Amino acid sequence: MKRLGIVGFGAAAIGFLEGLIETGKINDYEITVFEKGKDHMHNTISGVRMDGKIFISRGMGGELDVPLDIQYKIVELYLTHSGYKPTLRDKSNFIEYLKSFERNGRKIEFGESFSSEEVYKRFYDHGFEPVKAYFFHLGTDVLRETNNNLFEYFTFFKNIQFLFNTIVEDIELGPKHKVVANKGEFTFDELVISVGRSGHKLMDRIKEKYPQLVKENYYVDIGIRYELPNHVMEEFFDMYEVKVRYRTRTGYMCRLFCQNPSGKVTLEKYDEFTTVNGYSDTYHKTDNTNFAVLVTTRFTEPFKDPTGYGKNLAKLANILAGDKEKVILQTYGDFKEYRRTKRIGRVYPTLNGNSFILGDANLVFPSKIRESLVDFIDNLDRVIKGVAYFDNLLYAVEVKFYSNKFCNDIVENLHVIGDCSGWTRSIQYATAMGYMRAIQS
Repeated sequence: MKRLGIVGFGAAAIGFLEGLIETGKINDYEITVFEKGKDHMHNTISGVRMDGKIFISRGMGGELDVPLDIQYKIVELYLTHSGYKPTLRDKSNFIEYLKSFERNGRKIEFGESFSSEEVYKRFYDHGFEPVKAYFFHLGTDVLRETNNNLFEYFTFFKNIQFLFNTIVEDIELGPKHKVVANKGEFTFDELVISVGRSGHKLMDRIKEKYPQLVKENYYVDIGIRYELPNHVMEEFFDMYEVKVRYRTRTGYMCRLFCQNPSGKVTLEKYDEFTTVNGYSDTYHKTDNTNFAVLVTTRFTEPFKDPTGYGKNLAKLANILAGDKEKVILQTYGDFKEYRRTKRIGRVYPTLNGNSFILGDANLVFPSKIRESLVDFIDNLDRVIKGVAYFDNLLYAVEVKFYSNKFCNDIVENLHVIGDCSGWTRSIQYATAMGYMRAIQS
């Protein structure tokens, strides 16, 4: 049997293992999975950091061409391992089949963005580019159970060994690939690297050692997590997420994504800094909706470190907040008028009070990014009245890194998959990339 190493037990690894199982290749390997989390409930897709929103779309989630039949399969995989069961047998209309999944008599939360031509045209006429998608929402609470069920599913196979609380410090490529970890050194015939965005340190090391494997990246998304009352967004709750792009007056593209109706704002902690994110539960709802507003920043030669640029803005926000694990909270009205927020108004924050300070995010953002955020929110208010309320809340900063795209056709028996590969930006596409890589290899 061949020895296979998998670094990181997240969405991409789940897809890869599922692909091996489906094709029967699973029996050809002795598999070791390395995960820095202390157990399977603290791994890369832990519900603490993810919303459990699975979607089907050709216009979001990554820069891969993922056929719709594979996207359907990935949604079915997660629903099945979340305790949902279909009430329809007929799969000829796969969307209707997936919509029929229910758990304890409760249907899966479903939304279809911009199915209404009238709504689509309303956004389009105001300069926005609407993105169409189907959404299936598990919720952070259910995702924890999903995570547990998937782990138990894989541990059924006696040739899969999990090593938790294991930090992979370096990789040396083959023909026998070596994994250098805090628990020793391991060699493999085949290697999968699927560490997600949180594995940026390891990926930076690999890029330095093997620059021939990567394409240059010049992008980083920088912005805010925005929070406002549910009633402002409730007209659009039936499609679950309003995902739009907008070319602002600065020339920068700004986008709204990761909307969480009745959700909560949360921290996303890295080794050196802390950013913000958002999620929503299936059973525990709040009075607020949150979403990300991000500005895509593209750099040109000679600058080659957009990730470092985003990291340093996040660190600056933490410094201003007085703690590397705190972020800045500000009302939109104060942000727009260049005033530090000293008190909040009608919108009460869902982020724990120990995790933020009231401050001024204008001290963090360069002017072009700041002006892009204001332009986006003010124009969105023309379509969704109330988005630009004075006392709506913004948290700084939220950053989404674009990894250098790894070339998977250079080194034999090496698979760099998921968000760390630079090709995906979502649970759905990361899982699909892992699945496709397994069935094609």
